[in-house]
Amino acid sequence: MPIFLGAALEYASLKAADPRLLNQVPEALERSVRWVHSSEVLDIAPLLSGGELLLSGGQALAGAGEERQAEYVRGLAGRGIAALALETGPALPEVPAVMLDEAQAAGLPLIELRRVVPFVAVMQEINSLLVSESVAQLQRGDQASHAMAAELAHGAGLDQLLAVLAEKALVGARLVSPSGLTLGAAGPLATDDAGDVTSVDVPVRGVLAARLELHVPDGGDPGMARVAGERCVDILGLALMQRMPPGLKELAGIELMRAINSGSQSWQLRQLGPAAGFAVNGAVAAVVIRSTGAGNLRAAVDELLNTRVAHSASYADNAELIALAAWPAGGKAGRTALLEALRSLEMPAGSAMAVGPLGMGIDEAPWSLAEARRTLDLPCSGDGVADSEAFAVELLAGPYLEPAVRESFVQRQLGAVVEHDRLRRSGLLATLTVWLDTGCNTAQAARELHLERQSLHHRLQRIFELCGGDPRGTGRLAALHLATRLARLQAP
Repeated sequence: MPIFLGAALEYASLKAADPRLLNQVPEALERSVRWVHSSEVLDIAPLLSGGELLLSGGQALAGAGEERQAEYVRGLAGRGIAALALETGPALPEVPAVMLDEAQAAGLPLIELRRVVPFVAVMQEINSLLVSESVAQLQRGDQASHAMAAELAHGAGLDQLLAVLAEKALVGARLVSPSGLTLGAAGPLATDDAGDVTSVDVPVRGVLAARLELHVPDGGDPGMARVAGERCVDILGLALMQRMPPGLKELAGIELMRAINSGSQSWQLRQLGPAAGFAVNGAVAAVVIRSTGAGNLRAAVDELLNTRVAHSASYADNAELIALAAWPAGGKAGRTALLEALRSLEMPAGSAMAVGPLGMGIDEAPWSLAEARRTLDLPCSGDGVADSEAFAVELLAGPYLEPAVRESFVQRQLGAVVEHDRLRRSGLLATLTVWLDTGCNTAQAARELHLERQSLHHRLQRIFELCGGDPRGTGRLAALHLATRLARLQAP
């Protein structure tokens, strides 16, 4: 059985810290704790996978500003941790109100540890029990997998295989196609208001073929259900291949995406492209999504691509989902429409997406993919969907201009503006960047900066004084614009 948060707080090593739950989160004490971890690193969220009880002494948080404290809580909540436990004392006399408000809004249990305890002892006591439980779950998962393999060898169908899984894991099991069609089911299936449902993707040759739903009854073990489901994925994949083997076009599409991902030579892509339905000389653009839920996003991305582009293919690898969109000719308008459509796609917190530049021919697909990845690596790519063509200057300058050369150019062109921002905490550089990016359109820049036009005029006047005059109508305009773009490549 899993260790719930309420039970974890009662273990001797953690109870000695006199823990107190500070906020009202529904069923907080019934959350499953997958692991206990301690860290003072404020950027720890991307390294967590969900279900952790995170312990912190608060030293780093005590020296952080309110916005950084709130961002810390939002990041942890976005990763789905079980709870955050903060030790109060000399370094952090009390839990900051902004953190408590943010935790309440995000539904993250926030616990105050009112006495000092060795976090190592807490982790040793609780994690040793969790390891023992994980070993038992793996053993039961393997038993289910072996039993299903034996049934498959004797010709069992999907319903029979799911019945074995349901019996061994004590769950209801249903296999659903990406379109929502039930392919097989066994055991009691939960209603909307009863039990817990755990989903596991079932790929066939790298393509999402089905989703396994494991319906855990009240009092059941969701962790055990997930382990058993993950152990049985390969068996279900083999059964699906026997029932509906992939066609040659689908297999060619998988091999094409693997070839593009590995940067294969042009002649290989020109062979695989037509077999997968891609015109050799057609316009293509790559899409890259980095997310902990990349595999779960694939069905939604494929559905969007099917309605927006002439032809597409996708491939999921670890925490990255890549896709290729194709148009029969031109492609500029189609790529713009695809960008707008992708911006409406719902993605998990912490996800990042970029669309590569338009390539003329299938052999330029690896280049488009590489540019999309480089865009995501830029410190200025921001949130949402990044358009690599909007970062052409930064992508060009990165490999061809040494950092020292870039910094020197920015200093010569914008040194006075940067120094003004540093000393007075103003935002003149950001203002100038937006104004130049809008083509010196003061009205549009004011809207994007949420300023009154008169306020923007005052800012521009100060910028012009620092830069040596109004650059419009001079050769300095292009240099200033380039400098603002290069400044975005520098470390903050």
